[in-house]
Amino acid sequence: MPSERRPRLTPPIADVRRAVRGVLVQRDDAPLALVALSGGADSLALAAGAAFEAPRAGWRAGAVVVDHGLQPGSSEQADAAASVARELGLDPVLVVPVAAAAAPGGAGPEGAARTARYAALDAAARDTGAELVLLGHTLDDQAETVLLGLARGSGTASLAGMAPRSGRYARPLLGVRRATTRQACLDAGLVPWDDPHNLDPAYARVRVRGRVLPVLEDELGPGVAEALARTAEQLREDEQAFAEQIDEFIEEICEPAEAGIAVSVGALAANPAALRQRIIRHVVASEFGVALTRRQTLEVARLVTDWHGQGPIDLPGCRAARVGMRIEFTAGAGAERPAD
Repeated sequence: MPSERRPRLTPPIADVRRAVRGVLVQRDDAPLALVALSGGADSLALAAGAAFEAPRAGWRAGAVVVDHGLQPGSSEQADAAASVARELGLDPVLVVPVAAAAAPGGAGPEGAARTARYAALDAAARDTGAELVLLGHTLDDQAETVLLGLARGSGTASLAGMAPRSGRYARPLLGVRRATTRQACLDAGLVPWDDPHNLDPAYARVRVRGRVLPVLEDELGPGVAEALARTAEQLREDEQAFAEQIDEFIEEICEPAEAGIAVSVGALAANPAALRQRIIRHVVASEFGVALTRRQTLEVARLVTDWHGQGPIDLPGCRAARVGMRIEFTAGAGAERPAD
């Protein structure tokens, strides 16, 4: 529970407030920012920081608590988090129950919960007219994301980690350590809730958090998490540069094809491999809503770089074939276009 008096400004509280201040730029039209609040140390520190900084920047700050119902007493915990948010002065404060098992896409428990959570946050933002939804991801979360991406052999888009801003979502704490948010709560007289799922080694992220990162810190020295977060930031810059290059000339090298789209072989061949493969992934994702794996992307690229008359390549959602000096991507037999 929050303390009766105004908390003394300590370095952890100052760090959290400074991070929030960097997102809530000064406004004079009183827009609303909602904090996605679980009651854990990260989101609780974020809520306290938003409650302090928002009115000083001309914003209104509220909160939305998503109750996944995955464990006994979850509704009581959600109500308790909402009560703390109200005591901090946040308004409105919403509690939204969701059924993670009903999340689409066939994802595992973590993916299903995430899908349900973001759907609830989107709905809350629409219902309240919120301009921003603030998420409590920290530098540690970013480091874990990069490590998980490395272990899975993901491309740079995944290794770039979580963006500080994506649409209505903002992550003010990506430069703040988890230990800092916990200490900020304690300094402010706030008692965070520790989700048992965050200690369950059945989850890969929990194993990275509790076992892998500590070993790396022990063996390589301190600063591994910060280095991983810097890596993500650099890769995001690279991804943005590639995306801008593709946007500049994608329309010049593409043309309509029957039931799909075609790309100039000459244009693909003239570009370095990194850009060529990004163009292929971009075209397929834009036209068919499919994310190609690296293996699938390289198969398509060989239609340009190692052409010896091979036949069409069946891909999820489409088919790629070389027709003269074009690579044609079409919705073919056995490759149905996904529903909108």
